[in-house]
Amino acid sequence: MKTVPRYHITPILEVVVLAMLLITPLLASRFITISLTPILILAMLAISFDLCWGYTGILSFGQGFFFGIGGYTVALLINKAQLLNFYALSAAAILSGIIIAGLFGVFLFFGSTRQGIFIALSTLALSYLGERLFNGWFWVGAANGQNIWEVVSVMGIELNPGISFYYFILFLLAVTYLLCRFVVKSQLGLVLSGVRQNEERLDFLGYRIQVPKFLIFVFAAAIAGFAGGLYSLHEAFVGPTYIGWVFSTFAALYCIFGGSGTLIGPIIGTLAIELGRLYLTDIEEIRAYWQIVLGLLMIGVIVFRPTGIVGFIISEKERIGYFGYKVSKWRFRKKWAQKASMEGPKI
Repeated sequence: MKTVPRYHITPILEVVVLAMLLITPLLASRFITISLTPILILAMLAISFDLCWGYTGILSFGQGFFFGIGGYTVALLINKAQLLNFYALSAAAILSGIIIAGLFGVFLFFGSTRQGIFIALSTLALSYLGERLFNGWFWVGAANGQNIWEVVSVMGIELNPGISFYYFILFLLAVTYLLCRFVVKSQLGLVLSGVRQNEERLDFLGYRIQVPKFLIFVFAAAIAGFAGGLYSLHEAFVGPTYIGWVFSTFAALYCIFGGSGTLIGPIIGTLAIELGRLYLTDIEEIRAYWQIVLGLLMIGVIVFRPTGIVGFIISEKERIGYFGYKVSKWRFRKKWAQKASMEGPKI
């Protein structure tokens, strides 16, 4: 019997990235630490897009909408209801993403039209309309948005920009990452991999493919809403642009640039783009053209390496759709062989 090939690049890459993020505040300045904190939060947003696109094939441009909704939920609860409990605020941000994604997902996945381009355009329209609505809605601050003047504490630690807040966000990112890793390695993850590779075949085999797509869409929206709530706490502000197409587009760029279908890729892509932006804006000669320079670098990577930055390190066999399928197939064969050996030959 052939043994299953084992690949160890992804776990090593995960440990390296985690170690770098752990020691950065000890070696870098306070400014770098404060600048890295919102980048880690944006990495959660990128992971939520990766769950939809990289693992399921759902091109969702609505992640920014759920991100902004989570931010507005936290800001309004603090300003209007004087709620300062972090756990309640986090639950409300997550619940806001779940409710809206659930209602909108029923229309997307259980309607008469479920083509990919329809979902992409519908989520893009959702982000655009949401931004226009909040831009003129006086109760939520209209174009001025919502400022957060109160400081939220958790376990006696005030969530002010600094080293404590950085490590707290890093802990939440690690927990979110492990949760997503568990989901994509589960049986649901294997079904999602099948949906991404050949949706028609799974439909033919009797799977109600709209159900797992709906579940991962809602789960990704919950992560985006949670990230939006954290982002508003760090920035002490949330505005209409948070809920529009800008953050949705950047979430897609982070994921594709880093490498979709890997979970670690969106984190690396977010760090690369945002740190590159900070570095280029400090160079006086190209300060006015940093967006063009960064855009050309991103285009170069995507054109010559469609699998993103991690594609230079992680082989195609280790990506979603290959590694999980082969492991599950090997486990099935091993289990069948063990059962046959116990039962003995049939007469």
